[in-house]
Amino acid sequence: MLVRHLSYFVTLAREKHFARAADACNVAQPTLSAAIRKLEEDLQVPLVLRGQRYLGLTPEGEAVLAWGRQILSDYESLRADLAGLRQGLTGTLRLGVVPAGMPAVSALTARFTAAHPATTVEVRSMTSRAIQQGLDAFELDGGITYLDNEPLDRVRRIPLYRERYAFATHRDSPQAGRRSIGWAEAVTARLCLLHGDMQNRRILNRVAASAGLTLEAGVVSDSFLGVFSHLMQGGWSSIVPQGFARLFGRPADLVLIDLVDPVASQLVGLVLADRDPLSPMAQGLMRAGTSLHLGDGFVKADA
Repeated sequence: MLVRHLSYFVTLAREKHFARAADACNVAQPTLSAAIRKLEEDLQVPLVLRGQRYLGLTPEGEAVLAWGRQILSDYESLRADLAGLRQGLTGTLRLGVVPAGMPAVSALTARFTAAHPATTVEVRSMTSRAIQQGLDAFELDGGITYLDNEPLDRVRRIPLYRERYAFATHRDSPQAGRRSIGWAEAVTARLCLLHGDMQNRRILNRVAASAGLTLEAGVVSDSFLGVFSHLMQGGWSSIVPQGFARLFGRPADLVLIDLVDPVASQLVGLVLADRDPLSPMAQGLMRAGTSLHLGDGFVKADA
């Protein structure tokens, strides 16, 4: 069995189309088809359901896909490890980050790239569920997400900070001069929030429910950029992590007010696939996360 044949098979499973998979592998379609048939012969099982077009994988194919992803990841990690011994770590760090974790990501990537200047970094805004899928499929080297609410499975966890919440509103709003505001009053405002697929929103819903309140939004978004746009327009308020101020600065038109009754927090941290050995990228990321000390706007993880 050749690693190349396994790579063609994993690409076909991803693309779900022979011609697209061949293009992605930079080979002719007959070459890709022949390689996958050779893989089936070597393993002595059918892997692909075939008709006039790609129809999916057999049960054996699904099993081989899971192993194939791991084998290819280990093979690339081996090559990277050997290359790193000669010239230092190179390649691309793939990092999935929940929207609420974006304020912290630059501090982490700055520490990582300072230690590994020949690398590049790809940051993807993702839900926590997508981060789990990306780690399981070896498509991510790590993620920044919540650690104690809907925790991920089969991961190593490195706490980074505690997320606490603020009421964000325009300076012209009635609440703008306040030092603090209770949840009971905050939920009555005209709110723009993240949508329910985002774990941050589910956390806020849970905190409100714990106080016997219902959290409703007139506008929902899948990014804090969308929330920020509505806040700056005026007439809208939101409930955001306190790190929100670090992400967008402190515009003169926007104020953040401490949310109390209750004061809630959630642990946010770095997650890595629970494997041994870790890939060189994941090892470098773990070292960066372990030594990271976040500055103003963040609450220490042990607070």
